[in-house]
Amino acid sequence: MATYDRIGAAYAGTRRPDARIAARIHRALGDATAVVNVGAGSGSYEPPGTVWAVEPSAVMIAQRPAGSAPALQASAESIPLPDDSADAVMALLTVHHWSDLEAGIGELRRIARERIVILTFDPDVNHRFWLLEEYLPQAAVFDSTRAVAVDRLVTLLGGARVETVPVPHDCTDGFLAAYWRRPEAYLDPQVRAGISLFAQISDDVLRPGLARLEDDLSCGRWHDRHADLLGREALDAGYRLVVAELEKQQGQVSR
Repeated sequence: MATYDRIGAAYAGTRRPDARIAARIHRALGDATAVVNVGAGSGSYEPPGTVWAVEPSAVMIAQRPAGSAPALQASAESIPLPDDSADAVMALLTVHHWSDLEAGIGELRRIARERIVILTFDPDVNHRFWLLEEYLPQAAVFDSTRAVAVDRLVTLLGGARVETVPVPHDCTDGFLAAYWRRPEAYLDPQVRAGISLFAQISDDVLRPGLARLEDDLSCGRWHDRHADLLGREALDAGYRLVVAELEKQQGQVSR
């Protein structure tokens, strides 16, 4: 069973695309008119030029809006599309779920003609996020078993540029650090259900840290400790766009 067949039933409810992050992704895709979205989930951030979505979970595919690009139920490691299928391939917050990263990146390089755009997180930065560092260090330990170093991605892609993607304080896409200035949200089970890291960890592990967070919020301790965050508009929580221009590396790419 695909991971998201188990944890993704209500995913679309809290994971609504954020327009500012979408603008960054679409700018990175450049002039691509044919795009394949790998690890596509419910279809967030797909540009109008998306020609195929590749997603292993039937539960996630069922949540794709009407009129979305056709979806192939398949894994990143074995994409049933021919070589050079699209101008660009995008893979958003998905590489840490892949069972074979090298095979998956090889498939992206195989089907992309010009460009690969990956949205991921730098674990060295992301795991210093206050929620993990102060309240849920066990979750960070678990995440370390699946997180992918950005340098490793760049190497597998044969070179890429890396862009920081700040998280707006009112981000509409409820991924892990989206609520960095709205800490009460992490006490909501529905919010946590839309965050794959928490959906894969038992409530028994999460409960003590969340109880401490609730206590710190009720007495004002969290606000005192993080007063510097309250006036900020955006935060670097480790999210990165990794963009590989394959045309510039054509001699290095094995087809």
